[in-house]
Amino acid sequence: MNLILLHENDFIGQERVKLLGRRREHILSIQRAAVGDTLRVGKLDGLIGTGKIVSLDDQELEMEVQLEQQPPGPLPLTLLLALPRPKMLKRILQSVSSLGVKQIYLINSYRVDKSFWGSPLLQPEKLNEQLFLGLEQARDTVLPHIHLRPRFKPFIEDELPEIAKDTVAYVAHPGAETACPQGISQAVTLAIGPEGGFIPYEVEKLKSCDFIPISLGERILRVETVVPVLLSRLTPLTEKSTE
Repeated sequence: MNLILLHENDFIGQERVKLLGRRREHILSIQRAAVGDTLRVGKLDGLIGTGKIVSLDDQELEMEVQLEQQPPGPLPLTLLLALPRPKMLKRILQSVSSLGVKQIYLINSYRVDKSFWGSPLLQPEKLNEQLFLGLEQARDTVLPHIHLRPRFKPFIEDELPEIAKDTVAYVAHPGAETACPQGISQAVTLAIGPEGGFIPYEVEKLKSCDFIPISLGERILRVETVVPVLLSRLTPLTEKSTE
Protein backbone atom coordinates (compact mmCIF):
# COMPACT_ATOMS: atom_id res chain seq x y z
CA MET A 1 0.00 0.00 0.00
CA ASN A 2 1.86 3.07 -1.29
CA LEU A 3 -1.03 5.42 -0.52
CA ILE A 4 -3.69 5.42 2.20
CA LEU A 5 -6.94 5.91 0.31
CA LEU A 6 -9.37 8.09 2.23
CA HIS A 7 -13.14 7.99 1.81
CA GLU A 8 -15.65 10.74 2.48
CA ASN A 9 -16.94 9.05 5.64
CA ASP A 10 -13.40 8.88 7.07
CA PHE A 11 -13.39 12.66 7.59
CA ILE A 12 -14.35 13.86 11.07
CA GLY A 13 -13.25 17.39 10.25
CA GLN A 14 -12.08 19.38 7.27
CA GLU A 15 -8.48 18.17 7.70
CA ARG A 16 -8.87 15.27 10.10
CA VAL A 17 -9.68 11.61 9.44
CA LYS A 18 -10.36 8.52 11.53
CA LEU A 19 -9.33 5.09 10.18
CA LEU A 20 -10.49 1.66 11.29
CA GLY A 21 -10.03 -1.91 10.07
CA ARG A 22 -7.77 -2.90 7.17
CA ARG A 23 -6.08 0.44 6.59
CA ARG A 24 -5.34 0.95 10.28
CA GLU A 25 -3.92 -2.56 10.55
CA HIS A 26 -1.75 -2.01 7.48
CA ILE A 27 -0.36 1.25 8.85
CA LEU A 28 0.55 -0.42 12.15
CA SER A 29 1.70 -3.90 11.08
CA ILE A 30 3.23 -3.28 7.63
CA GLN A 31 4.31 0.36 7.69
CA ARG A 32 5.01 0.19 11.44
CA ALA A 33 3.99 3.81 11.85
CA ALA A 34 3.42 5.56 15.17
CA VAL A 35 2.06 8.84 16.47
CA GLY A 36 3.93 11.70 14.83
CA ASP A 37 4.75 9.80 11.61
CA THR A 38 3.68 11.19 8.24
CA LEU A 39 2.28 8.98 5.46
CA ARG A 40 1.18 9.43 1.87
CA VAL A 41 -2.62 9.78 1.61
CA GLY A 42 -5.23 10.64 -1.00
CA LYS A 43 -8.96 11.27 -1.04
CA LEU A 44 -11.03 9.01 -3.29
CA ASP A 45 -11.65 10.90 -6.56
CA GLY A 46 -9.75 13.83 -5.09
CA LEU A 47 -6.32 15.20 -4.23
CA ILE A 48 -3.19 13.53 -2.86
CA GLY A 49 -1.11 14.74 0.06
CA THR A 50 0.20 13.75 3.47
CA GLY A 51 -1.35 12.54 6.70
CA LYS A 52 0.26 12.91 10.13
CA ILE A 53 -0.78 10.41 12.80
CA VAL A 54 -2.00 12.40 15.81
CA SER A 55 -3.92 9.76 17.79
CA LEU A 56 -3.82 5.99 18.06
CA ASP A 57 -5.50 3.36 20.25
CA ASP A 58 -6.56 -0.29 20.05
CA GLN A 59 -9.35 0.40 17.54
CA GLU A 60 -8.87 3.78 15.87
CA LEU A 61 -6.21 5.90 14.23
CA GLU A 62 -6.57 9.61 13.57
CA MET A 63 -4.62 11.75 11.14
CA GLU A 64 -4.34 15.39 10.24
CA VAL A 65 -4.21 15.56 6.45
CA GLN A 66 -3.11 18.10 3.88
CA LEU A 67 -4.21 17.45 0.30
CA GLU A 68 -2.75 19.60 -2.45
CA GLN A 69 -1.50 17.41 -5.32
CA GLN A 70 -3.39 16.15 -8.36
CA PRO A 71 -3.47 12.37 -8.91
CA PRO A 72 -1.73 10.81 -11.94
CA GLY A 73 -3.45 11.29 -15.26
CA PRO A 74 -5.64 8.46 -16.61
CA LEU A 75 -4.43 5.98 -19.18
CA PRO A 76 -6.06 6.93 -22.52
CA LEU A 77 -7.45 3.45 -23.03
CA THR A 78 -10.89 1.86 -22.73
CA LEU A 79 -10.75 -1.85 -21.94
CA LEU A 80 -13.32 -4.38 -23.16
CA LEU A 81 -12.67 -7.61 -21.30
CA ALA A 82 -14.51 -10.90 -21.74
CA LEU A 83 -15.54 -11.80 -18.20
CA PRO A 84 -12.85 -14.11 -16.72
CA ARG A 85 -13.24 -16.52 -13.82
CA PRO A 86 -13.67 -14.66 -10.50
CA LYS A 87 -10.23 -15.40 -9.03
CA MET A 88 -8.55 -14.16 -12.20
CA LEU A 89 -10.84 -11.13 -12.37
CA LYS A 90 -9.64 -9.98 -8.94
CA ARG A 91 -6.03 -9.91 -10.07
CA ILE A 92 -6.84 -8.26 -13.39
CA LEU A 93 -8.89 -5.49 -11.78
CA GLN A 94 -6.10 -4.67 -9.37
CA SER A 95 -3.64 -4.59 -12.28
CA VAL A 96 -5.67 -2.37 -14.62
CA SER A 97 -6.60 -0.04 -11.77
CA SER A 98 -2.93 0.42 -10.87
CA LEU A 99 -2.07 1.05 -14.53
CA GLY A 100 -4.57 3.91 -14.82
CA VAL A 101 -7.42 2.43 -16.88
CA LYS A 102 -10.61 4.31 -16.00
CA GLN A 103 -13.22 2.72 -18.27
CA ILE A 104 -13.67 -1.07 -18.09
CA TYR A 105 -16.40 -3.03 -19.86
CA LEU A 106 -16.85 -6.63 -18.73
CA ILE A 107 -18.52 -8.30 -21.70
CA ASN A 108 -19.87 -11.69 -22.63
CA SER A 109 -18.39 -14.17 -25.09
CA TYR A 110 -19.27 -17.67 -26.28
CA ARG A 111 -16.39 -19.06 -24.20
CA VAL A 112 -17.39 -17.24 -21.01
CA ASP A 113 -18.94 -19.66 -18.52
CA LYS A 114 -22.51 -18.52 -17.78
CA SER A 115 -21.96 -19.11 -14.07
CA PHE A 116 -19.38 -16.31 -13.98
CA TRP A 117 -22.17 -13.74 -14.37
CA GLY A 118 -23.70 -14.91 -11.09
CA SER A 119 -20.52 -14.40 -9.08
CA PRO A 120 -20.85 -12.30 -5.89
CA LEU A 121 -17.67 -10.54 -7.03
CA LEU A 122 -19.72 -8.60 -9.59
CA GLN A 123 -21.50 -6.68 -6.83
CA PRO A 124 -20.34 -3.03 -6.98
CA GLU A 125 -18.83 -3.03 -3.50
CA LYS A 126 -16.82 -6.21 -4.26
CA LEU A 127 -15.54 -4.82 -7.55
CA ASN A 128 -14.53 -1.59 -5.84
CA GLU A 129 -12.52 -3.48 -3.22
CA GLN A 130 -10.22 -4.74 -5.97
CA LEU A 131 -10.03 -1.34 -7.66
CA PHE A 132 -9.10 0.31 -4.36
CA LEU A 133 -6.16 -2.08 -3.99
CA GLY A 134 -4.89 -1.04 -7.42
CA LEU A 135 -5.24 2.65 -6.61
CA GLU A 136 -3.37 2.23 -3.34
CA GLN A 137 -0.53 0.46 -5.14
CA ALA A 138 -0.18 3.15 -7.82
CA ARG A 139 -0.75 6.23 -5.64
CA ASP A 140 -3.88 7.13 -7.55
CA THR A 141 -7.27 8.26 -6.27
CA VAL A 142 -9.57 8.28 -9.31
CA LEU A 143 -11.86 5.24 -9.21
CA PRO A 144 -12.28 3.38 -12.53
CA HIS A 145 -15.80 2.80 -13.85
CA ILE A 146 -16.85 -0.79 -14.50
CA HIS A 147 -19.73 -1.55 -16.87
CA LEU A 148 -21.29 -5.03 -17.01
CA ARG A 149 -22.52 -6.11 -20.44
CA PRO A 150 -23.77 -9.74 -20.34
CA ARG A 151 -25.17 -9.68 -23.89
CA PHE A 152 -22.50 -9.60 -26.58
CA LYS A 153 -24.40 -8.76 -29.76
CA PRO A 154 -26.54 -5.87 -28.44
CA PHE A 155 -23.46 -4.33 -26.85
CA ILE A 156 -21.41 -4.56 -30.05
CA GLU A 157 -24.17 -3.24 -32.27
CA ASP A 158 -25.78 -0.61 -30.03
CA GLU A 159 -23.03 0.76 -27.80
CA LEU A 160 -19.59 -0.06 -29.10
CA PRO A 161 -19.51 2.27 -32.13
CA GLU A 162 -19.94 5.28 -29.86
CA ILE A 163 -17.50 3.96 -27.25
CA ALA A 164 -14.78 3.40 -29.84
CA LYS A 165 -15.44 6.64 -31.70
CA ASP A 166 -12.34 8.78 -32.19
CA THR A 167 -10.05 6.01 -30.91
CA VAL A 168 -7.84 3.42 -32.56
CA ALA A 169 -9.48 0.07 -31.83
CA TYR A 170 -7.75 -3.29 -31.41
CA VAL A 171 -8.87 -6.80 -30.58
CA ALA A 172 -6.29 -9.17 -29.14
CA HIS A 173 -6.59 -12.41 -31.07
CA PRO A 174 -4.25 -15.43 -31.15
CA GLY A 175 -2.98 -15.95 -34.66
CA ALA A 176 -3.65 -12.43 -35.90
CA GLU A 177 -1.18 -11.41 -38.61
CA THR A 178 -0.66 -7.90 -37.21
CA ALA A 179 1.74 -7.64 -34.30
CA CYS A 180 0.75 -5.48 -31.37
CA PRO A 181 2.01 -1.93 -32.03
CA GLN A 182 3.94 0.02 -29.42
CA GLY A 183 3.55 3.50 -28.01
CA ILE A 184 0.25 4.55 -29.58
CA SER A 185 -0.07 8.33 -29.32
CA GLN A 186 -3.89 8.50 -29.45
CA ALA A 187 -6.75 7.10 -27.40
CA VAL A 188 -7.20 3.34 -27.66
CA THR A 189 -10.12 0.93 -27.31
CA LEU A 190 -8.84 -2.57 -26.61
CA ALA A 191 -10.88 -5.78 -26.63
CA ILE A 192 -9.47 -8.89 -24.94
CA GLY A 193 -11.29 -12.20 -25.12
CA PRO A 194 -11.53 -15.17 -22.76
CA GLU A 195 -9.06 -18.05 -22.47
CA GLY A 196 -8.76 -19.34 -26.04
CA GLY A 197 -9.80 -16.00 -27.54
CA PHE A 198 -12.99 -14.76 -29.14
CA ILE A 199 -14.69 -17.14 -31.57
CA PRO A 200 -14.57 -16.16 -35.29
CA TYR A 201 -18.10 -14.72 -35.24
CA GLU A 202 -17.17 -12.40 -32.38
CA VAL A 203 -13.98 -11.29 -34.08
CA GLU A 204 -15.94 -10.46 -37.23
CA LYS A 205 -18.46 -8.43 -35.21
CA LEU A 206 -15.59 -6.46 -33.68
CA LYS A 207 -13.98 -5.98 -37.07
CA SER A 208 -17.30 -4.56 -38.31
CA CYS A 209 -16.72 -1.81 -35.72
CA ASP A 210 -13.25 -1.17 -37.18
CA PHE A 211 -11.33 -3.20 -34.62
CA ILE A 212 -7.95 -4.41 -35.87
CA PRO A 213 -6.91 -7.92 -34.76
CA ILE A 214 -3.46 -7.95 -33.15
CA SER A 215 -1.34 -10.59 -31.45
CA LEU A 216 1.67 -10.92 -29.18
CA GLY A 217 3.24 -13.66 -31.25
CA GLU A 218 3.03 -17.43 -31.25
CA ARG A 219 2.77 -17.96 -27.50
CA ILE A 220 -0.69 -18.43 -25.99
CA LEU A 221 -0.79 -16.51 -22.71
CA ARG A 222 -3.20 -16.35 -19.82
CA VAL A 223 -5.58 -13.40 -19.85
CA GLU A 224 -4.11 -12.05 -16.61
CA THR A 225 -0.72 -11.94 -18.37
CA VAL A 226 -2.02 -10.55 -21.66
CA VAL A 227 -3.81 -7.59 -20.10
CA PRO A 228 -0.82 -5.78 -18.53
CA VAL A 229 1.48 -6.67 -21.44
CA LEU A 230 -0.89 -5.16 -24.00
CA LEU A 231 -1.55 -2.08 -21.88
CA SER A 232 2.15 -1.41 -21.47
CA ARG A 233 2.85 -1.87 -25.18
CA LEU A 234 -0.02 0.20 -26.53
CA THR A 235 0.35 3.27 -24.36
CA PRO A 236 3.46 5.48 -24.26
CA LEU A 237 5.24 6.14 -20.97
CA THR A 238 4.58 9.69 -19.81
CA GLU A 239 6.51 9.61 -16.57
CA LYS A 240 9.00 7.42 -14.79
CA SER A 241 7.89 5.45 -11.74
CA THR A 242 9.69 6.14 -8.48
CA GLU A 243 8.69 2.79 -6.97
